Amino acid sequence: MTTRAQEQTGESSLVSLGEIKELAEVGRPTVSNWRRRFAKEVLGTGGNGRMPFPDPVGGSDSKPLFDAEDVASWLDLRPIPDAEPEEDGTVPTYGDRFRRGLRLRGLVALRHELGSADRLIVDALAACAMAGEGGDWYPEYLPEHLLEDVENADPRVVRAVRDLIEELGSPAAAADTVLGLAERLESDLTTDTTPLAVARLISTLAGPVGVLSSGPDHPTVINLCAGTGELLFALDSIKGRGGIVAVEPDPLRRKLLLYRLFAHHCTAVDICSQAEELDTLRPWEQRELDLDPDRPWGIPSGDIVLADPPYAAGEREFDEGGPLGWALEAVRRLNPGGRGLVVVPSWTLSRPRGTTPTPNARMREELLSRDAVEAVIQLPRRIHPFRTGAEHALLVLRGEAAPEQRGEVLLVDADRIARRVGGAWTAYVTEVLDAGRSPVDEEAGYFPVSAAGPRADALLDGRSVLPAHRLASKEQDLDHFSATLDARREAAVALPGLKEWIGNLGIARRPEDSAVTHRKVGEHLRAGQLRLLAGHRIRESDIGDAGLMVIGREEMLGALPLGRRRIALEDLAQYPQSVTTERGDVFLLTEHGVHTRVDDAGGCVLLAPVQGLRIPAYREYLAGPDAKRPVAPENLWMRPQALAQLLAAPRNQQRGSGSLVRRVSVRDMDLPGLTPEEVAELEAILTETGRQRAEVRRQLEALDNLARRLAAGVADGDLALRRRPGT
Repeated sequence: MTTRAQEQTGESSLVSLGEIKELAEVGRPTVSNWRRRFAKEVLGTGGNGRMPFPDPVGGSDSKPLFDAEDVASWLDLRPIPDAEPEEDGTVPTYGDRFRRGLRLRGLVALRHELGSADRLIVDALAACAMAGEGGDWYPEYLPEHLLEDVENADPRVVRAVRDLIEELGSPAAAADTVLGLAERLESDLTTDTTPLAVARLISTLAGPVGVLSSGPDHPTVINLCAGTGELLFALDSIKGRGGIVAVEPDPLRRKLLLYRLFAHHCTAVDICSQAEELDTLRPWEQRELDLDPDRPWGIPSGDIVLADPPYAAGEREFDEGGPLGWALEAVRRLNPGGRGLVVVPSWTLSRPRGTTPTPNARMREELLSRDAVEAVIQLPRRIHPFRTGAEHALLVLRGEAAPEQRGEVLLVDADRIARRVGGAWTAYVTEVLDAGRSPVDEEAGYFPVSAAGPRADALLDGRSVLPAHRLASKEQDLDHFSATLDARREAAVALPGLKEWIGNLGIARRPEDSAVTHRKVGEHLRAGQLRLLAGHRIRESDIGDAGLMVIGREEMLGALPLGRRRIALEDLAQYPQSVTTERGDVFLLTEHGVHTRVDDAGGCVLLAPVQGLRIPAYREYLAGPDAKRPVAPENLWMRPQALAQLLAAPRNQQRGSGSLVRRVSVRDMDLPGLTPEEVAELEAILTETGRQRAEVRRQLEALDNLARRLAAGVADGDLALRRRPGT
């Protein structure tokens, strides 16, 4: 391989194929494809007017090295697809990306020499702040800690930042670029950063920020947990704005936010360490204007209040200062007609109230009862890259509801929307909030806060208010009557032996004047009509092949046959909380959909996450006249087969939520209000369907066995097959 002498090219300007991939932000196959398609041998001597990919200048055949400037010049000819044009109309190229990555590679390398990512970021942003504020000319107007940080900054970092400012054209762009390196620098700052998509959505919902002055009765933007300023800088440009307040308790983030603001030539933003300081801000302005000393000139409220707090991994359901406390603080700080936007963990909205309300439930009910919630937006899963096990929602709060919106909250399932429309979900959600509805019913809808009737679906009923748990609708574009008739015809053709029974199955449309009402399973549980059986956590070593049958995830999904796993009674005695099932109980697995099965015999032990539902009236019904309270067939409100199939209906399947594992809340499933006669008829049909299914399965198994035996006999040379004449 012909290469230039390595001495002619500095080591720092040599890059490998892997480094080209990283610096240009493309995949390794893309780089290999570039090199293969644009090799000199392929283009020919003339090159067809196209520049060939640069030749290696060092390294070896297995790991060639290329001159970085040659690669950058070649990449300058390749525009980035679908990239937004720059302000001057030019289209960004892979060469721009490559040069930026190459420029930052040296800055990242200094992190290991300094020993601290935070030290490097502080030094870099201090240099950006000095450049943004013209500190070389007016040092007396700058904070002492900024002058001290610049004086103590590593000279190599300062030089790198000055080169970055010159290359990017402004201290603001350099500061934003350095903060964007936090993940590569292994800094903890990235774990609390608001994702770009969420910041974009909040910025759009906040609207334009046209604040140019501050003081009493002036509009204000308040960020209750500013971090390093992602939400502030996502707003329509805050440069030169007044009346903007940031609250950040962490000293490091507070310092970095101040330096970032200086880099953006923005000094009209107040930064507090606690929200209480908002009430007494800017006392010097009050003295200068000789205002009433009995009325402190603070910024206690605003037209826009934002918060995306760095919630800890542990849940704080029983903490008086839990996550919803940020939402209450935002409402308290809102002016009439203002809008609050607060990110909260989804569990704060999904936990049921219970008999003893938790602080989280009380705060949620306070927000709803005060009519402070305009909308609840369930954000897409894994929206926070560093909080992979958590799911979040955005609360849209209001200072005062319009008359036509009082008593109602718009629920929006942005997770479902994102799965349908992809990256355009933020713009779609904004349109949904403006219109108050979505073309797809299960994506958005208004819900009353208080109950308007005995069975109204109200948000103050103590159940989950998460959109995925509340929004449910019929299957779209499906006529159940026609679909059922089609299924009957197909079954009759495929299974002629069932034709008579299927033909006698009467199916009719329900009259329009007899609409079916639905009640949540949670209501039936509270009324004692159902009893929830929890699954248990049992050590694997205690499970064997003798004793009571064990029902776990594997049995519900069909991975293991029923009865394979069992537990001896003496081993079960170690788990005093365990209960055994009874005949007629319904097993439920609610992960990635709803899976149900009826217990025909009883005496099973449930393994978490499998749960069970028991119909107490059915046990009395089975006991007959000997029961304490005998139940006549015409008074039995629900039966096992009917319960199992209704729980697994599509309207309940779609209620799943969760970031890593999609689960359906049993209490949030609903059941139609059927008469005992309708339940009895449905139970009889489903029971007969199960019997017929078992019979067909036996026939299919016999046919499969016949096919296996025929093949085995022919393969061994023992059988000769022939068809009878005339057949």
